[in-house]
Order: sequence, then C-alpha cells, then structure tokens
Amino acid sequence: MPSNPTLSTPTEPTSTPTTQLTHPTHRFAMRFSSTRRGARLARRLCAVRLDAWGIPYGTDTHDALTLIAAELCANAVQHGHVTGRDFHLQLTAHDRAVRIEVTDTRGDRIPVRAPDDPTGIRTGGRGLVLVATLADLWGWYRRPEGPGKTVWAQLTLPTTANHTDPAPAPAPSPSPSPSPS
Repeated sequence: MPSNPTLSTPTEPTSTPTTQLTHPTHRFAMRFSSTRRGARLARRLCAVRLDAWGIPYGTDTHDALTLIAAELCANAVQHGHVTGRDFHLQLTAHDRAVRIEVTDTRGDRIPVRAPDDPTGIRTGGRGLVLVATLADLWGWYRRPEGPGKTVWAQLTLPTTANHTDPAPAPAPSPSPSPSPS
C-alpha cells in the first residue's frame, strides 16, 4: 500500500480494516466531543499515553505520533462533524509500530489530500500532507457499524529497546579547579 494514496474513486475506500496489525501490546480508545476542545484533549491524552508506553516526550517518534493524532482529530472535527455526534480515537501500540485511528460519523466527506500549492498562499488543507509525510502508511475505510469513516495512520517504531531517539546529552562542563593561594 502506498504511503501517499490518491483517492481516484471517491466512493471506494483506500484500505480495509484488515490492514491492522495483530497482537497489540497497548491500546487506548475514547470518544471525544466533536469540538476544538475535544480534539485538543484527544491530542493531549494521546501524548500522555505514548509517554506511559515508553515513547517519551521530546523524541522524534513521540512528536510525529502526537502531530499525526492532532491532525486526524482536527480533521474529524472540521470535516467530519455531525451535530450531536462525537468522534472516536483509537491508539494501538505494537512491538514494531503504532497505529492511530480516528472515526467520525460523516460518511459523505471522505479524506482527500489537497493539491499542491506552489504559491504557498493557501492557509488550509495541509493536514493530510503532514500525515502522509510523517506516517509510513495511512488510509481510510467506511465505518462498518454505521454512517461515517475511519481515517488511520501507522508509524513504524525505531528499533531501539525503549523507542527513544533523543539527541545525545551534552557533556558536563568541567568545574574550575581551586587555585593555590
């Protein structure tokens, strides 16, 4: 599956739910109000969970996953909003990847990556560009139990034992030695 799918036929999903990884090591799922506040809370809880699962704050992996979650949640609020209905976030960690799924109840508006903007004038439409750039895979499928869709993104974890990728720590500065008097 390409990491930057093009949606040539708007009525057909780019993937099916069977693209999920098996045997998750951690899972977090929650419904949020389809508001800016709900999207912000979802992003923050995602960041907290990732840190608790061994993907620490301040690492490239944590930052990328948090940004992906933020963009998918913001899109659910902005483009998938149906009055009186929430969106659902599911975060699943596996031994080698993390998958983020955001489900809304608006099935008539499918995710479409914005066309290129060489002028740089456009102020919106960059969310899926960021997701496609940061994630190894992404796509969407129709919600099987009702109206709506699920947009998902997946990022492979680094091969280090605790999933960290911090910058090297600076060397301590030498302390001044006492001068003889």
